[in-house]
Amino acid sequence: MRHKADILIMARKLFSQHGYHGTSMRELARSLDLREATLYAHIISKEEILWEIVHQAAHAFLSHAEAVPVDLPLEEQLERLVYGHLRIITYERHATTVFFNEWRCLSPERQEKIKELRDAYEACFQRVIEEGAQRGLFQVADVRLATLFVLSALNWVYQWVNPVRKLTIKQLADAYFVFIMQSLKADVSRD
Repeated sequence: MRHKADILIMARKLFSQHGYHGTSMRELARSLDLREATLYAHIISKEEILWEIVHQAAHAFLSHAEAVPVDLPLEEQLERLVYGHLRIITYERHATTVFFNEWRCLSPERQEKIKELRDAYEACFQRVIEEGAQRGLFQVADVRLATLFVLSALNWVYQWVNPVRKLTIKQLADAYFVFIMQSLKADVSRD
């Protein structure tokens, strides 16, 4: 057992299934065939485990988004952002479930750090949508609202995606990208 890595893997699973407050340290230790005292030899606290899971997920999202080259055409940048987001959700399903559902269980200071990472991530999407609107590629009256719409659609995938389903990540990302592009390009302004 690689102790800390194994603890985090099991905690992701248990926290995603039962929630942070619904998972005890005793249950986590039992799931790993460890004594509770042994568990505490590898970690500081239950919140420290949650922090590691949530921070790693936030960092995974942001790292991918920041790696998308800004000199690509805007549509390709958005496509890569969508693909990366869905890839992380699909491959790190337990971690992203914990990220989306349990980050508010962190201390206020740690919540602020996660908000900073989240805001930086959202800014990557917003920049592409804003540039697209300025260039006439997208028909959006409110760039911030359009950004939140896109991210909300992507974020909900963790609720229903099934990694063993016949739909590949590429197929899923392609379908979502088409839906997103159609919604951003639509001219349905109301008077």
